[in-house]
Amino acid sequence: MTAHEPPDAAPAVAHDAVVLAGGAARRLGGADKPGLRVGGRALLDRVLGACADAGTTVVVADPRPTVRPVRWAREEPPGAGPVAALDAGLRHITAEAVVVLSADLPFLEVATVRRLLTALRSSDAEGVLLTDADGRDQPLVAAYRASALRRELTALTAEHGSLTGLPLRRLTAALDLTRVPDPVASFDCDTWDDLATARARIREHGHVLDEWISAVKDELGIDLDVDTGTLLDLARDAAHGVARPAAPLTTFLVGYAAAQGKGGPDAVAEAARKAAALALRWAGENTPEAPSDAKPDAPSSAPGPDAAG
Repeated sequence: MTAHEPPDAAPAVAHDAVVLAGGAARRLGGADKPGLRVGGRALLDRVLGACADAGTTVVVADPRPTVRPVRWAREEPPGAGPVAALDAGLRHITAEAVVVLSADLPFLEVATVRRLLTALRSSDAEGVLLTDADGRDQPLVAAYRASALRRELTALTAEHGSLTGLPLRRLTAALDLTRVPDPVASFDCDTWDDLATARARIREHGHVLDEWISAVKDELGIDLDVDTGTLLDLARDAAHGVARPAAPLTTFLVGYAAAQGKGGPDAVAEAARKAAALALRWAGENTPEAPSDAKPDAPSSAPGPDAAG
């Protein structure tokens, strides 16, 4: 999580997003799956964070509180299945590229969504989807050309008279698709065991800090990416050079100072630089040094005025 993302992280193309969040969650006993929490954040909110670049984000489900503003839609009748839900979502978007996602993807990230869009733009395919650890297609972790989806939805409606109950494979089978393997981002929480696996993974050493920072930002309504390495270095310098309690208090004051200024990542970095320099100066004073104007005593070869003659 840094203030500057790599060049290839730029959004591939203007796009909208449709998130399907109205399933029955039968394998979870009918639980409110989008509201289940992984790392303190609802699964739906995690997915909404991953599609933050979208011009319009439509969630097909009954409205609920979310960390990001979205547009709500509902298939008719409610519970008519994923194809009908996708059709309902597409009615509210205008972009030609559309990211289609389920609401139960705990490890989906912005970078993955951008990778799908880049692959879509750079090919003639009508869609790019992820495949899971077993090589199976995941049509609800994908980027599509909206015109292709609408074409096939119209054909299915003409053939069946209704989209109710149709499986997604009836839609995607008619599309020219590119597949991208990604067993992590495609992982979804269909069962309680899946949920337990997701919760355990984010607490692993390599993930827990970023997950915690993301959760805190969501909870506090902060949309700011900063260089956490710089802040951790500052906390270390304050703890070692001043006193252990100085670490959290110093980082708090850096954030407060940045908020009073421009408030962006550059303001945080500048405040952290100043505080780190102060911590180093403070620590330096603990090193005994002779005063700069002191002169060493020099032995004299001549007798003093009180010397006996």
